[in-house]
Formats: sequence, C-alpha cells, structure tokens
Amino acid sequence: MNEPIPVIRDVDCGTARLLPDVDRDRAWLLTVDEAPQSYVDLDDPTYLEFEYVRRLAHVLDCAAPEDAPLDVLHLGGGALTLPRYVAATRPGSRQDVVEADRELLRMVREHLPLPGGSGITVHAADARAQLEAAPPGSADVIVADVFGGSRVPAHLTSVEYARTAGRVLRPDGIYAANLADGAPFAFLRSQLANFAAAFGELALIGEPAVLRGRRFGNVVLLASHTPIATAPLTRRCAADAFPARVTDGPALVRLIGGARPVADTDAVASPEPPDGAFSLG
Repeated sequence: MNEPIPVIRDVDCGTARLLPDVDRDRAWLLTVDEAPQSYVDLDDPTYLEFEYVRRLAHVLDCAAPEDAPLDVLHLGGGALTLPRYVAATRPGSRQDVVEADRELLRMVREHLPLPGGSGITVHAADARAQLEAAPPGSADVIVADVFGGSRVPAHLTSVEYARTAGRVLRPDGIYAANLADGAPFAFLRSQLANFAAAFGELALIGEPAVLRGRRFGNVVLLASHTPIATAPLTRRCAADAFPARVTDGPALVRLIGGARPVADTDAVASPEPPDGAFSLG
C-alpha cells in the first residue's frame, strides 16, 4: 500500500497543508500557514486530538440526552472535525457548516470526503451573514470556531453579533465559542460582557493555567437563555485526558469586572497570539 503523502495548496487565507498522521491510518492534520487548524481521523470521527475541540465535544455531549439528534450551526468549518463527531455520536442530526474559505472547502471535500447520509450541509459563506440569515429559534447549538489566520475577525466580536446568535438559538439552546486570549484578558472580558448583554447565563471552560493568566491559550465561552447544566460538564472536563475547569456564577462576574459590551463600530479582532503559542513542535 502506498504511504499517504502531504497535500499542500494555496487557499483563500494562506497556505493549507494536510499532513498524514504516521501513528493512525487515514488520520490527517490540517494546518494553515503552519498553524494547526483541524485533526480528522476518517476511520474514527469520535477521536479528537485538540484539547479545545474535546471541550466543545463535551458541550455537545451534554446538550441533549445521549443519542438524541441535534440541530447544530457550525460557524467555521476547517476540516469538519466536530460535524463529523456529531454525525457519528448523534445520528439523524441536522448540521449546517459555514466556512468562508472556498478553496479550503474544496481541498477538504476532495481529500477528506464526508460519509454519505451524514446530515451535514456545508455553506461557502461569511459566518455572520449566514447567522443573520438563519431563521429564529432554528438551532439547538451554535458552535463558533472562526479564525482569520490566528485571530477571530472583528465582525464576530461585537454585542450585535452576540444578540444575533441569541435570536437563532432555541430557548434552551447553547452557544459555544472557541476563543484565545491571555492575561489581562481584555478581549475575553469584552466577549463575556457582550454575551452577558444578550444571554441570561454564561460559563467558561479553560485549562487552569490559562484561566489564571499564566499563559496564552484557548478558552470555550458558553452562553444560553436558560441555566447551563454545568455539573455534568464539569465532570467530563475534569476527567478528560487534558483536564479543564468550568467557571460560572460569581467567579465569572469578577472576571468580567468593569468590561462593557463592544458595538460593531468599535469591535476589533482577537489578539495576535504570541510567537509559538499554537505552532507545531
């Protein structure tokens, strides 16, 4: 059998590479401009390599009773890791994936095809435009993992964007976003303030070292119109191979501090990661 070889292609947002995993057959790492973006095992879509993706999967696992199908809107597609996971763990789910990088989508479709009957529909579109066009109350879960290079685009960091997400979710739905920041958390605090203005309940999942400000890293922001079931989520995150902490209530209020919601006119992209923060090796 021929050994898989890397695939390199110029896409809309840079240079994408699909790198085969020498330890797992039919498993691939997607990078864009050397930054890791997605990991997919075509033979086992429930295998999740990245820590923050595992935390988003915990949220999806706790979003409804086991095996119950979900209506999920994914903002940001990459190699479609989480849509594949939901299709495998919750058959019958309806999922819409929004990815602005058309060339990246072509690359993924060609080399990492979706299984037939997956229930996944992929849209080559801007995440906010697609969100604004979505029907009210149409999603059980919104997963936001949108990065232009290594930064969340400014038009996805405003309170107007947060309110649009709130309109699209069902009353008991949950919004889950992958964000990245470091102390003193100016960006993260502004995002929490945005979603506090649009939702009644918030929570945060992160590695303790990141939440304590010891290093730059990923955190998952959760928002809902109804109370978030943090107990099962806390158990899953604590028992994970990469343990994380769930923060809510007064601790989250203290983290927000004096931060105020940010309007579209003042919104900025997330901070540039320090050198080496997410690089390979």
